[in-house]
Amino acid sequence: MSRQDANAAFALSSFLDGANAGYIDELYARYQSDPSSVDAEWQEFFKSLKDRPADIQSNAEGPSWARTDWPLPPRDDLTSALDGNWAEVEKAIGTKIQAKEQAKAKAQPKGAEAVPADVHQATRDSVRALMLIRAYRMRGHFHAKLDPLGLEPARDHEELDIRTYGFTEADLDRKIFLDHVLGLEYGSLREIVAICERTYCQTLGVEFLHISNGAQKAWIQERIEGPDKEISFTREGRRAILMKLVESEGFEKFCDLKFTGTKRFGLDGGESLIPALEQIIKRGGNLGVREIVLGMPHRGRLNVLTQVMGKPHRALFHEFKGGSANPDEVEGSGDVKYHLGASSDREFDHNKVHLSLTANPSHLEIVDPVVLGKVRAKQDQHGDLPEERVSVLPLLMHGDAAFAGQGVVAECFGLSDLKGYRTGGSIHFIVNNQIGFTTYPRYSRSSPYPSDVAKMIDAPIFHVNGDDPEAVVFAAKIAVEFRQKFHKPVVIDMFCYRRHGHNEGDEPAFTQPAMYRKIAAHPSTLEIYSKRLVADGVITEGEIEKAKADWRARLDAELEAGTGYRPNKADWLDGKWAGFKTADQEEDPRRGITGVDVAVLKDIGRKITKVPDGFRLHRTVQRYLENRARAIDTGVGIDWATGEALAFCTLLQEGHRVRLSGQDSERGTFSQRHSVLFDQEDENRYTPFNHLGPDQGHYEVINSLLSEEAVLGFEYGYSLTEPNALTVWEAQFGDFANGAQVLFDQFISSGERKWLRMSGLVCMLPHGYEGQGPEHSSARLERFLQMCAEDNMQVVHATTPANFFHVLRRQLKREIRKPLILMTPKSLLRHKRAVSSLDELGADTTFHRILYDSAEVLPDEKIKLTPDDKIRRVVLCSGKVYYDLYEEREKRGVDDVYLMRVEQLYPVPLKALVQELTRFKGAEFVWCQEEPRNMGAWHFIEPYIEWVLNQIGATHRRPRYAGRAASAATATGLMSKHLAQLKALLDEALH
Repeated sequence: MSRQDANAAFALSSFLDGANAGYIDELYARYQSDPSSVDAEWQEFFKSLKDRPADIQSNAEGPSWARTDWPLPPRDDLTSALDGNWAEVEKAIGTKIQAKEQAKAKAQPKGAEAVPADVHQATRDSVRALMLIRAYRMRGHFHAKLDPLGLEPARDHEELDIRTYGFTEADLDRKIFLDHVLGLEYGSLREIVAICERTYCQTLGVEFLHISNGAQKAWIQERIEGPDKEISFTREGRRAILMKLVESEGFEKFCDLKFTGTKRFGLDGGESLIPALEQIIKRGGNLGVREIVLGMPHRGRLNVLTQVMGKPHRALFHEFKGGSANPDEVEGSGDVKYHLGASSDREFDHNKVHLSLTANPSHLEIVDPVVLGKVRAKQDQHGDLPEERVSVLPLLMHGDAAFAGQGVVAECFGLSDLKGYRTGGSIHFIVNNQIGFTTYPRYSRSSPYPSDVAKMIDAPIFHVNGDDPEAVVFAAKIAVEFRQKFHKPVVIDMFCYRRHGHNEGDEPAFTQPAMYRKIAAHPSTLEIYSKRLVADGVITEGEIEKAKADWRARLDAELEAGTGYRPNKADWLDGKWAGFKTADQEEDPRRGITGVDVAVLKDIGRKITKVPDGFRLHRTVQRYLENRARAIDTGVGIDWATGEALAFCTLLQEGHRVRLSGQDSERGTFSQRHSVLFDQEDENRYTPFNHLGPDQGHYEVINSLLSEEAVLGFEYGYSLTEPNALTVWEAQFGDFANGAQVLFDQFISSGERKWLRMSGLVCMLPHGYEGQGPEHSSARLERFLQMCAEDNMQVVHATTPANFFHVLRRQLKREIRKPLILMTPKSLLRHKRAVSSLDELGADTTFHRILYDSAEVLPDEKIKLTPDDKIRRVVLCSGKVYYDLYEEREKRGVDDVYLMRVEQLYPVPLKALVQELTRFKGAEFVWCQEEPRNMGAWHFIEPYIEWVLNQIGATHRRPRYAGRAASAATATGLMSKHLAQLKALLDEALH
């Protein structure tokens, strides 16, 4: 045998024996030193090779570049060799078989040795059998009995036909060498087919060969393959599954009877979900799961709320009758019952697992990243190790059409193994209705399964027939075991059907007559499983009927109790939120204690501008740190990034966590932050903010994947769970936030009113008109203001680093939590006037919702304003345009135009405006903005200013507009046009 052939045989023998080629090389080296140190079988094999001892030793030691963790040693995946060279495969198997036969021959009488023709036949049988096994593993799920309705015609079984692989009926009982593939050393074709059919082609179809990690593939094979791996449950386990089906089906039928035609988005047809969820909770608790955060769409939600989450049926029936889920004194819009969340504790086998179901809107999959963010925050609270994160499990349920169709699902998978977003793997349960509202799968996706998007991250996928609850529960059990072991996502795709229409008032036969004829004649999952258990002697028909009657009696009693039910406690401000309060009134300044002693600020400044000895900074970054250190030390010239850094670091020093994520947030889009430093030689990282002191909070800054929707959803979810962290999402440019508009509409602006869920999330949106075109100018300020009402969030367009410092700290220095929408600057980051003194951040200083004209308070300004009664015009503005106005006024020498900055646009500081504008009753009032007239703050702020002017009895009762004309695009991309527009608006404001 040539050296090349021997090496090929070694590499492939590693599959035969479940070890790697390096192990066999080592074995060969031992044989060379002492033949008796290896088994007789290997002695015979190695004797035939006749290699040079030096070559043997070299191979045993391995090449200098070899990875110590590769190849992975899956036990029986010989079939993976089938992707390689067929001649080498046959040679390797033949060598192995011949070695075995030679070893046997030594123990037999003379003349009984195997002849080469027999070895050749045995080799060919093994290779073909392995091809067949691989076909089952790869394609068996396409032939599984997954659809309860049998809507799709059966596929051609040619790829799984023994004749395709050169076998005939006569070969069925001949023993074939498998070397423990399928758990068999030798197996007949009949046994092989039986095991493969049972494993891959019954009511469970497993997709896993797309997984690149050998250990994960081997684990799944070990878990499901073999003569002893049939799906089986104890008598008690089967009865428990049946009882959950009695509850889930009985609940839906009861609601249908008592509230006929009322929307409930029932689980009818997918009842196996309920025992599957019970299994995930039970098995997860055994494997270390302490909390499960659930997210799900409408379908089956009421069943999950009551049968899994433990929500009292009387409370739900009270809501069916039009009652509120909250006490009367709790204000809010409320929401329909199939959007609401809940929380509870469940205990199995003495393991307590806390469950929380996240409230969600009708944008079905948008709740996914919110759940993931909540889980991450809970894991941080539990102190999970970064590489594990197994104590809290994200469990997401989906409809088939939404899972396949909505891009946020893929974005969430993209987050799953990224620094800053890992949650230790999520379990996804698709309730595959085989229809989306009225749309068939062939019109709603291009892939065979709705789950195919999960292949992008090598997630294993378990397709299962919903009419076989044991298979569904078995899939759920494997799923949670896989997640706990490998810390990565896993998908269950349960084929079922929707017995009624999209909702109970809908007529599905309008568009799916054939499907709904089948459904009408199809027995329920409970009927099918009941007959199966009765036939197996597990339970009697009488016991089943009694269980149904008892359950119905309980629901009747709960319905009666629901008539007088009154919720006595709102489901909020518990746990981590205990001690927080609702906001009393919009006009409360709600400043909080945000100032910090100057000595503390200077001490922080010294720490965050030093790097370890020997750390080789980029020279530009070195100058950046030197300039920051000088500004903090002298107390003047504090720029925007330094104000932010001091806000973050003072919060960190006070024990708060600060979490900032966004595209390129470590450095900052405009090279302004540099909160992570890089050694220019070896690229080692250093984060100064995490070196303030031993008791500080953790600073986590993350360069996110190129997503707005999923990342913002993740950060919002984090903020829902952790009120004591400053959670910040930063858009690369403010207008990119429109890629996450659903989050702003359905969660951030309305979550507290709909679901009593507070959030202190900060959204930083770079905004400012510098002639950079329509995509890099506007954060769509007008859209956020349009959503403002009922004190739902804060919108701030600050103009000084000091105010920025205070508004960030204010988020954690009050007893309330409100989302904060911050229009952040671009050119102002380095503007010579957009600086503050350290004293403006010092003790007893605070955030100002309105800022005075700098010419009024700074003694060395060129313009000296006339007395208040001589002021001809007051220009109210917000953001960068203030500096444009200020410099233009100075250039023109105008002294009778007062510039007042409205730093907080919502809640509108009406009382403060009344107090300040009273000084200028005889003046003309102008609102000036750089955005077009149909954008920016004008249409929002105008009626508020008018109210203020009427309150103070001003001569001019209505403000005038100064700014760009209305426009379809947010801004021009031509610098000459930009400058002309700017000149025009400045003329209008100051002339």
